[in-house]
This record gives sequence, structure tokens and C-alpha cells, in this order.
Amino acid sequence: MTATTDDAPVTLQTTRLTPAAEPLGPATELPLLAKQSGAPEEVRVRLGAGRHHVFSLAGAAAGGLGMGLLLTVALGLIPLGWLFIVSYLWFLLLYTALVHLRQRAPAVRNSLMTVLLSSAGAAVAGTLGLVVMFTFARGQDALFHLTFFTTDMTGVGPLSGLDQGGVLHALVGTLEQIAIALTITIPLGLTTAVFLNEVGGRQARVVRTVVEAMTALPSVVAGLFIYAAVVMSITHQTNGFAASLAITVLMLPIMIRSADVVLRLVPGNLREAGLALGAGQWRVVWHIVLPTVRSGLTTGVILATAHGIGETAPVMLTSGFTGVMNVNPFAGPQTPLPLAALDYVRSPVPEMVARGFATAAFLLSVVLVLFILARSIGGQDAGKQTQSQSRRMAARSRRDLPRIQRNHARLLARRAANPSDNLQENQ
Repeated sequence: MTATTDDAPVTLQTTRLTPAAEPLGPATELPLLAKQSGAPEEVRVRLGAGRHHVFSLAGAAAGGLGMGLLLTVALGLIPLGWLFIVSYLWFLLLYTALVHLRQRAPAVRNSLMTVLLSSAGAAVAGTLGLVVMFTFARGQDALFHLTFFTTDMTGVGPLSGLDQGGVLHALVGTLEQIAIALTITIPLGLTTAVFLNEVGGRQARVVRTVVEAMTALPSVVAGLFIYAAVVMSITHQTNGFAASLAITVLMLPIMIRSADVVLRLVPGNLREAGLALGAGQWRVVWHIVLPTVRSGLTTGVILATAHGIGETAPVMLTSGFTGVMNVNPFAGPQTPLPLAALDYVRSPVPEMVARGFATAAFLLSVVLVLFILARSIGGQDAGKQTQSQSRRMAARSRRDLPRIQRNHARLLARRAANPSDNLQENQ
């Protein structure tokens, strides 16, 4: 580098430090960074019962069954009918002793409660399975005939074969009665649930107490009430409409309680957001609250329908019995499926008994389908949309887009035509 002065040029030489010549300080060592990263240690998590637990269950079950057979069959000290109960009690005793040999008292209590709860669930499922299997086994001879679902009992005698006669009249009666009951139950139940959640007050406490009391109402009391209030006082004959009113009395509290529970799940922030945007209370309920819990309300309707479709005591007093088709629920007796099954089973003729069990099996299938449908719909969270619902909402938004654009263009034109109004709005 050359610098110019008044006398003579002066040359200045500069040197650049090479990386080797730069001073080096003490190195800093970080143990965690210096550690070589290796594969993480494999941790095995075993789910379910362990080997010792399975051996304890198997040994206790074998020992309990052996003691039960010894006390009931071999020695005869206990009647044979008590074999299952005696074996189960010995199973619990032996299982508790085996678990206690390896674990402490809290683990023993936990294992014992697990076995008791599992046994209770298995007993309920087994009982239900036995009822369903027995009903289908007794009615399978009539279920395999197509005429059972397409004809009624017109011209069919007690000794007629199973290929003659059916339950079409009872199926039509059940469908019409449930349809009338739902027409009354759904609007009344929804409005009552909305009143309990959105309005409240002292009257809401009284209504909620009455609804809870109606939930425990015996079905025969509902039938007697409709029989005295409608059949004896107004119609003077049994008919399908009176049976629908009796079913409504039983379906209404279930519908109200189900709707009340799901409406409580709606977050308060949604209501506050709707009110903050200028919507009224009922518009918030109609456009925000009810659509949010649509799946829960549908589940409540299905559960109420499944409960009402299988009632026998109220329709026995109000619908009357007939073996012919009656499509008019306001005139003459109209037999539903539960009453037809009950009347056929009480007959001493084997063919009629088979028709009764086939009717009961068909009714069980309908109720089972309704409960499965309610379970599948009720599994959806409140406010969560399915793929089909999302597609429908997107299509609705695309349809609304031109209208929103037209309104926006009209607003811009109005502001351009009246600038003084814009100034007053800004002030």
C-alpha cells in the first residue's frame, strides 16, 4: 500500500494473519454434544395380561369348576342348579389367593375388581346373546318364508302352515304409530330442551323435575292414562292414534333428556360470538346451537324411537288387536308388532308360537339396527363435520359467493355515489 506526502511517497506494508497464525483460545467441550449419538434403547411395553396373570386365571377357573363339580355332582352337598354360582365363588377365592402370592394388597384389589367387572360385562353380553339366539331359533321356521313379511292373517286359521299368513298388518301399524309419535315428540322434545338450556328460570326447575319423574314412569301407567283420557272419553274405541299417544308419553322424557344433555355440550363461546356479531338469541339457537349438536339430537331421536317401538303394555290397552290390515290409525283397532308377538306366543298351536317368536326376532332386529345407527351417529363429536357435511357446506358457500359479490359491488357503488355519507360514517 502506497501513501503520498508532500516530500516523497511512503510505502506501507500490511500483513494478514493466516488462520494458522491467529491466536487460539482454550477449546470448550460439551459432554452431551461430544457424546456419540447411537440408537435409542428399545423399551418393550407389553399390553394386556401377562403370563403369570393368564396362568392364575386358568388355574383358578379349573380349580373353581372342579370344586363346583365335587360339591354338586360327586358329593351331592349342593343342588346341581347351583353349580355355576358355587364354581364362580371358588374361582374368585382361588384367583385372589394366587394373585396374593406374587403381588401386594393394592394390586390384589385391582385384579379382583377387574375380574368382577369383566364377569359382569360377560354376563350381560351372554344373557343378551342367549335371548337373541333363543328367539331366532324358535322363529326360524317362519322367518324363512317371504310371505311372513308380505301378507297379513286374513283367512289364516290356527292350523294353517307357516307358508300362509304374516305380520304385514303389524308392521304397518308399528310404522304408522311410531310416525305419529315422532311427529309429536320431536318438536315438543326439542323446544322443551331448548327452553331448559336457553331460557331457564324457576319454571325450568319444575319442568326438569317433571321430566325426570316421567322417565321412571311405568309403561302400563301411560297406557292406562291414555285409555282413560282418550279411549273412554273421546274415541270410545281402541285405535292406532291412541296407541301413538301412549307411546309418545314414554318417548317424550327420553327425547327431552337426550337433547338436554347434548345442548349442554355446546361451548358458551359460540353463543357469545353469535350475539357479538349482532344475531338475536333465537337466531343464535337456530343457526349455531342446534346445528352444532345435530348428531347428538339425531341420536336422541333414534334412542327414543327404539324405546317406543318395543313397548307392549301401553299398546295392549289402547290399540286393540286384529289380524287384518288397517291403514287408518283413527278408526278401528290397529295391531303393532309387540302386541302381535305377545298374542301369537300365548297360543297353544305350535305354528302360531313360531309366528310369535319370528315376530319378536324381527322386532329385535329392527331395534338392534336402530341402536347401532345411534351408536355410529353419536360417536361424532359436537361441532365436528363429516366429509359429506364438509362437501355440502363448501357447495353452499360457492352458491352464496355470487350473492356476496353482488352485495359488495352494490355497496361500493353506493359509497362512490354518496361520498358525503362515507365522511359522516368515518366521523
